[in-house]
Amino acid sequence: MDSRNLFETRTTYALHRAEWLVALGVSVVLALAHLEDIRWPVFVGFFAVIDLVGYLPGAIRFRRSRDGRVPKGYYVAYNTMHSLVTGAVMAGLWAWLVEPEWALLAIPIHLLGDRGLFGNSLKPFGIPFEPATHPAFSDFVGTYTKPEGQGAPNTPEDTPQALATANAHQSERTGRRGPHAVDS
Repeated sequence: MDSRNLFETRTTYALHRAEWLVALGVSVVLALAHLEDIRWPVFVGFFAVIDLVGYLPGAIRFRRSRDGRVPKGYYVAYNTMHSLVTGAVMAGLWAWLVEPEWALLAIPIHLLGDRGLFGNSLKPFGIPFEPATHPAFSDFVGTYTKPEGQGAPNTPEDTPQALATANAHQSERTGRRGPHAVDS
């Protein structure tokens, strides 16, 4: 949400997915408009290599693991192959060394589809390789979304510290105490 709160609410997550879906839509429309110009072996190759290198090895290792742990190298492979930066480098190198072509749309279609359709992004080391809710995140969500009056604020702006900070800023500007006074 910002540089100090590295989490998403359901709403911001949905909005991010909507942005990815719009970009996916643009990529698909371009591919459909140039169907006859796409070299399909190249398209399929670029589409498949992302998961053949970046996902399948980790998924297989995860399923074979007795405790669900996967070495960090699988996460690195996933994140490398599912990075928009890597995709841009692959497309750029292909366009420079081979030729620019519509088949390169396979890269954004795959990456934007993963993000927009499936909600998958890059994988941090501290969560299972396959989607599962981390217990600490469940606890955080429960605390963050408690109804008003049950020990947690509805929004970060309602916390006593946030209200005190807002009042201090208002007092500095106006010389008066703000409407959200919080006495410590």
